[in-house]
Amino acid sequence: MGSKLLLSLISIFILGLPLTWGKSATGLTQINSTKVKPQDKSFPHLLSPPILQSLNNSHSVSSTVRKNTLQLAQASDEYDDLSELDQVNSVSQLSDIQPTDWAFQALQSLVERYGCIAGYPDGTYKGNRAMTRYEFAAGLNACLDRMTELIDRSTVDLASREDMASVQRLVEEFAPELATLRGRIDVLEARTAELEANRFNGTTTIFGGEVIFGLTNGFGGEDVVNAFGGRGEGDNNTIFNYLVRLQTATTFTGKDRLRIELGAANFSSTGFAGSQSFNTDMAILSYQTNTDDEFQIFKLEYRFPAFGDRVVFTFRPVNFSLNSVLTANSPYFDAGRGSISRFTDSSPIFKIGRLDSGLGFDWLITDKVRLQVAYGTRDSENPGNGLTGQGGITDAGHSAMGVQFLTVPFDNVLTGVTYINAYSEDGYLDTFTGSLNADTSGGLGLPANINAVGGTVQWRVWEKITLGAWGGWVFTNYINSDAHATSNTYLFSVGMSDPFGREGDLFAVLFGKPLKLVDGDNGIEEDENTSYHIETFYRYKVNDYITITPGVFVVTNPEHNEDNETIVIGVLRTTFRF
Repeated sequence: MGSKLLLSLISIFILGLPLTWGKSATGLTQINSTKVKPQDKSFPHLLSPPILQSLNNSHSVSSTVRKNTLQLAQASDEYDDLSELDQVNSVSQLSDIQPTDWAFQALQSLVERYGCIAGYPDGTYKGNRAMTRYEFAAGLNACLDRMTELIDRSTVDLASREDMASVQRLVEEFAPELATLRGRIDVLEARTAELEANRFNGTTTIFGGEVIFGLTNGFGGEDVVNAFGGRGEGDNNTIFNYLVRLQTATTFTGKDRLRIELGAANFSSTGFAGSQSFNTDMAILSYQTNTDDEFQIFKLEYRFPAFGDRVVFTFRPVNFSLNSVLTANSPYFDAGRGSISRFTDSSPIFKIGRLDSGLGFDWLITDKVRLQVAYGTRDSENPGNGLTGQGGITDAGHSAMGVQFLTVPFDNVLTGVTYINAYSEDGYLDTFTGSLNADTSGGLGLPANINAVGGTVQWRVWEKITLGAWGGWVFTNYINSDAHATSNTYLFSVGMSDPFGREGDLFAVLFGKPLKLVDGDNGIEEDENTSYHIETFYRYKVNDYITITPGVFVVTNPEHNEDNETIVIGVLRTTFRF
């Protein structure tokens, strides 16, 4: 009752959010929930969902859970012209300042008297090494500023005539260097002021997009039979498909983000997973989506930070899934640049429920611990269902709540522990990652409560090599029956960044067991055998905007049935991002 009341209050709080904008993609369209990152570095990226400090899925594990709430302007390009020193005009200006020089000793005396620091990070003055004239000028400038500040505040006695004479001589001798430094400081201050004044004036909107071309063929898999007797036809001709996603991201305060994504694709309803082909969800691709070549709303999401920017709230009324908030902690969770199959991109437990609307928050508790909570439902635009309709943990026909802790026990290890509580009016998990028997919890078609637990880990064993693993157990308990079903799944992976010295390339090998029903009673039958999924791909970076990924994956004993022929699917994926 308490959780129901809490979630009802949360739903009332977001009544102002339009939960029914546009037409949401249906069926397998909702499988893809990965994001398109706009390439403009000046736009803020909020805490959730990414936790890893990674580039283009290079799968490097962050040394800390903490990630700045806002990654503000990376304006280094603006200052490239400042990286070259002005031409010096005399031989004397090329000489380093030695500790034995009078200038060095004079500056050291000023440092000791006025407590000015010449820019050293440990707060000490290094009096035992030579400095360039520009280093020396920087130290002198710091002392001049410090002396002026202290004298203006009358916190020290007036400077002695000896000090003033030393200062005057130093200023005259290092006038060119001081002028250069101060000129650059003035330029930087002016540009910084301009950025601060204009960066988030009103609203800021940027545009990004992704286009995926996929050339795919399959082999084997003749007459694959599922647990309910459905038989595949085994058609496996070469197919050419595309997925295009266009996205705008807008900030109104400089910290929030409204993201709208439109998408279109031309897959058949189920691709190689359909009964006309291999007849198993184990053959679904990571970027597989169908809209009949019509643009639809793929994503509508609003995020904003609170409580000192340590908590980020997410509201998504279109195409929500639990991993819209819960970090998948997978190096390959990227439809365009990650794994080539749906099963290997992230743990199936994040996909429970085939949800479409939801909300959640991401709380940075400490620099090494984060708590994430997500709640979503299906068909929430229907008044008969909504966020508080009929049946289940929050009275919706299909709903799920997920809680996850992310921790960094060591600088090169990231772990996640996840718990999910869901309700399904037909008992289906709807993850589209394993056998039909497991994904339908035995196929009774009755209302059920679903509980799932899982763990994820990434370990960067070397600068270029990352090991990954995840596993999960799913427990389905039918409400009006004594029947129950238990399923599990796991995956191991190894990835190597820049394997041939090419920055941005990625080679990966993945091995796992698709979701399998391992225990059942009162009419629930277990999967008799075990399928194994073996996958490898190589992502070749053409440039910052184009990657080409050849890959292949093999599924043995499809549908966890040793009588079914092994499936082999080859993919050539080209991804354009802008």
